[in-house]
Amino acid sequence: MKYVNAKDVLPPSLLGEVQQYIVGEMLYIPKKETERAGWGQVNGTRSSLHQRNRDIITAYRNGTDIYSLMEAYCLSEASIRRIVHRQNTKKGT
Repeated sequence: MKYVNAKDVLPPSLLGEVQQYIVGEMLYIPKKETERAGWGQVNGTRSSLHQRNRDIITAYRNGTDIYSLMEAYCLSEASIRRIVHRQNTKKGT
């Protein structure tokens, strides 16, 4: 997020309106809800976690035990079990 001087981007009438509420302070103006990206979509975190989880599930189905997965992915036992359980619940297996 970068700093932009309101005087440089707002018409004088609107700047006057804003100045009735706040003067000399920083003001954050959020994006419209329709323009907001979901969590992790911009930087790729979401897709990376989905791929990691698919890899964990594949390894588990191929016989890798929970404790080996814990060490390989630096996750707790509960996290590994949650990933595997969610996938099994989605597939109905």
